[in-house]
Amino acid sequence: MITQAQLHQAMPRLSPSLMALYLPCLNAALQAYGFDTVLRTAAFTAQLAHESAEFRFMEELWGPIAAQLRYEPPGDLAARLGNTQPGDGKRFKGRGALQITGRFNYKKYGDLLGIDLVGEPQRAAQADVAFATAGLFWKTNGLNELADAEQFVTITRRINGGTNGLADRQRYYALAKAALANGFVPNPPAALSRGASSPAAPVLPNEPLTRGFEAIAEALKAAAPRRASRRRIDKPAV
Repeated sequence: MITQAQLHQAMPRLSPSLMALYLPCLNAALQAYGFDTVLRTAAFTAQLAHESAEFRFMEELWGPIAAQLRYEPPGDLAARLGNTQPGDGKRFKGRGALQITGRFNYKKYGDLLGIDLVGEPQRAAQADVAFATAGLFWKTNGLNELADAEQFVTITRRINGGTNGLADRQRYYALAKAALANGFVPNPPAALSRGASSPAAPVLPNEPLTRGFEAIAEALKAAAPRRASRRRIDKPAV
């Protein structure tokens, strides 16, 4: 498990209100999905810190920007994400601590957790589900074993499909390892969440789970000129 003090050291900008909201759900996921060493916990915490900007974003901002329009069918990316209906791109945009994306992933991880995420996609951004999907993705894709071998770059590629934001991820990794170096308490064994048994071998998704914080930053950047324009329009005449 990770303590409040350790998480604050690993995510220095995490607000007290988000700490109180998310720490119990983070520890529940750590217990359920085999995060019983410093290396596993540090790697997971670091990736979450980057993807969610220290838990500030559990839902991808929607412009839509050009990259997000590729989520919409028809198209190769939409097909790989399992998006088949008009509006699926926005409906199944990135949500959760690792930003699950696409109808395929919502159904896959929802079925494993026994939750109808296709019918209620907003549930993926709620605290308990947000960390459960992240832990389930991590475990079923063999990322604990990669963490044991300190293959952090490979973990990043499994999550992101590339190495976007690698320097930031590695910075969080160093912070998390330092935070957990003293006083780490392994989680007691726990049964996996309902329906979330691990397969015999790691199963890679058809599409990387997330575009992550890069998509959020891109949407924020795209929205900035519109906000500035509205401010100019709304400014009263003198």
